[in-house]
Amino acid sequence: MTEPEAAEVGPIDYLVIEFPADRTPDGSALPLLDDLVNRGIIKLLDLVFVRKELDGSIFAVAIEDFGLTGDLDVSIFAGATSGLIAREDLDEAASALEPGCSGAILIYENHWAAPFASALRRNGAQMVASGRIPTQELLDSLDALGV
Repeated sequence: MTEPEAAEVGPIDYLVIEFPADRTPDGSALPLLDDLVNRGIIKLLDLVFVRKELDGSIFAVAIEDFGLTGDLDVSIFAGATSGLIAREDLDEAASALEPGCSGAILIYENHWAAPFASALRRNGAQMVASGRIPTQELLDSLDALGV
């Protein structure tokens, strides 16, 4: 990656999503993910599906073998791998999953923020903290405020 390209990178985030052990994921969120990518809001870097066995062992599962249903051709996500996720990362992310559950690990660039982040870096600014407010906490706070 050349210097100008590196300067045009937005913040990188990851998600670890757990699917209930008693339900097969239906794939209904994938068209929404595809839409975010197609509109340039995010750039999908990695999408890995895993299963965590009852004994705690972790197995990567090809998206085509994950059992997703729906109209979207899931193979469009099959090549979503940047090489950023090492085995140690997979194990650490999957440690958040309950035994017997399956999950998805998603790494993406907030592509919408790249010009903003680049302008800040050109002026010597740097991100020193980042975080998320859990949705339920936000909803509870708004409810308490009567909003």
